[in-house]
Order: sequence, then C-alpha cells, then structure tokens
Amino acid sequence: MNYFLKANKNLITYSLIAIIVIPIVGIKFFLSIIGNIILLLFLIPLLLMLLAFVFFNSYKFKITRCNNCGALSYGSNETCINCGVDLEDISKRNQLDKKPGETTIEIKAEEIK
Repeated sequence: MNYFLKANKNLITYSLIAIIVIPIVGIKFFLSIIGNIILLLFLIPLLLMLLAFVFFNSYKFKITRCNNCGALSYGSNETCINCGVDLEDISKRNQLDKKPGETTIEIKAEEIK
C-alpha cells in the first residue's frame, strides 16, 4: 500500500482536491470550464483558418501577371523580370474601383445558317 501511495501521489492529490473542491464550488462551474475548453478547441482552428485565408488573399493581391509573356511578378516591381514590359500599366488596368458603366464590350453578331 505504501508503494501505491508513493507511485500515485499526484493522482491521489488531485483526486482529494477534486473531492473537496467540487462540492464547494459546484459541478456547474466545472462543466462551464470544460465547455469553454471544448469551445476553444473548436474556435482556435477556425481562427487559424481565418488568418491563413487573410494571408492568402493579401499574397494573391500582390501578384501581377505580365500581359506580354505571362510571367508572374510578386511585389511592387515596375517592370517584368522576363521581358521588361512596364507592369504599372497592368496594375492600373486591374484596379477594382472601375465602374461597370465605364467599360465598353464590343460584340460581333454573326448569323447562323
């Protein structure tokens, strides 16, 4: 019995604390703590996915594609690394604040026989 007490000292200590504290504080308190821990276990991965999504979108926003050669350029490069075309014209064309009414779409109608 003495060996059991020495080997399981932490288990016995925590068990005695639980037996004394649970009736004093209440079972509802422990259930709320367990519920909060479980809630955090579900919310932390969602928060990490949200941060990854924000990082991916900010990374994607900084990428420009050269219209001449198709090379991808990251950051604020002024010219294409591959062919040397001015990328500032491309970034001006890709702005999101363009209004749909300002753009003209030309359609060529053909008669089908």
